[in-house]
Amino acid sequence: MSFFSEESQNVEYKLRWRDDYIRWICGFANANGGTIYIGVDDEGNVKGVDNAAKLLEDIPNKVRDLTGVIVDVNLLESEGKQFLEIVTAPYSHPISYKGEYHYRSGSTKQELKGAALDQFILKKSGMTWDSVVVNGVAVDELDDASINLFRNSAVRSQRIGQEVLSCDTLELLSKLHLLDNNKLKRAAVLSFHPDPEKYVTGAFVKIGYFTTDDNLLFQDEIHGSLFSQAHKTIDLLSTKYLKSTISYDGLQRIDELPLPMSALREGLMNALVHKNYGGHVPIQISVYSDKLMIWNPAILPQGWSVETFLSKHASIPFNSELANVLFRAGEIEAWGRGIERIVADCRKYGNNNPEWKYDGAGLWTVFQLKTDHKTDHKTDHKTDHKLKMRLSIAQRTMLNLLAANPLLTQKEICEEVGLTSSGVKYNLSRLVNQGLLTRVGGKKTGYWVVNLDD
Repeated sequence: MSFFSEESQNVEYKLRWRDDYIRWICGFANANGGTIYIGVDDEGNVKGVDNAAKLLEDIPNKVRDLTGVIVDVNLLESEGKQFLEIVTAPYSHPISYKGEYHYRSGSTKQELKGAALDQFILKKSGMTWDSVVVNGVAVDELDDASINLFRNSAVRSQRIGQEVLSCDTLELLSKLHLLDNNKLKRAAVLSFHPDPEKYVTGAFVKIGYFTTDDNLLFQDEIHGSLFSQAHKTIDLLSTKYLKSTISYDGLQRIDELPLPMSALREGLMNALVHKNYGGHVPIQISVYSDKLMIWNPAILPQGWSVETFLSKHASIPFNSELANVLFRAGEIEAWGRGIERIVADCRKYGNNNPEWKYDGAGLWTVFQLKTDHKTDHKTDHKTDHKLKMRLSIAQRTMLNLLAANPLLTQKEICEEVGLTSSGVKYNLSRLVNQGLLTRVGGKKTGYWVVNLDD
């Protein structure tokens, strides 16, 4: 007959003692505490131990010597069989066993390494990654434009008092808790420094346009403070990477992007706030004809899965100091409602629900793009039907440029539109294939004809 219930997050059963089980004690100490029963099988049946008296003395001493943890070892008895109860309390500071850090998660023990270990040690110390001080960075090195952008955004959000916004930069940073003994924290450097990559490797956003997974047509990198990165990324995606549906209501031209910008912006801000900046790799956005994917090198909160944050959940930002800055500016919410807002905005816009995938190295947010959008607007029958085709803003810009100056070279188009040479070639080819553009003559003496008439 089973004496105990099944093993749980705080309970472990072992038939006999092995010194290796000190790792389990280390894991309990680093988590929420727990109990190991020696002489009990996996089903909770008491089998007993033969050397209980010796173990009562040996176990506490070994645990103390190897980890510094004090455990209570109790001798229990059931139906004439002796067994041991080893009770471990949770510790407020990190506990290691022979240089290894273990953590009890669910009913398993995990050895913490790399970024997970860094995050654990900071948390045990009452800190987050972004609250660590960056030595050697002065307040006057911060970007005034980014700070002013924050002030203007915070005025609109009304999440910070006017008296705080009107104070000087040093006092503002202090009110935002971005200083420690007058030294800038990482959150301040990320938010407002013009080149945070000097101190945080990989603190930028990378965007690429793909026709297939292995065929990259063109790409861009967005650098600078996080405030400028956020605005530049959204602007670049909407003007260069996403194709708009064009229709007309009478003489009024209507451009509609293939997904709601509010949802895309929320997805990007979530990535910036929850990113593991200690991983030293950028946020990566992959754009295809039918989807947009944001990859964020994130670490989910302990015990969380994708299903956790897809349901009602508390707000547990990976970078709480950074989250506070963006919240005060009205860029994010503080109640863990970002996912709900993204889904609601996509549904309202007529898009399929986004998908989220966690692969251990990071979190994917996958937006489905409208590829056959139908509009309710009435279109003037005199309007050129070719203008209803799905064109990116970059392609429309090219048409306008070439209509004004048919002699432009590809190099000159690159400079005007801001695309790479391969990007210009790709878009010119698309416009030619759609019949919107014709090349007359050779490379040196030829010119372009824009076909916008019936």
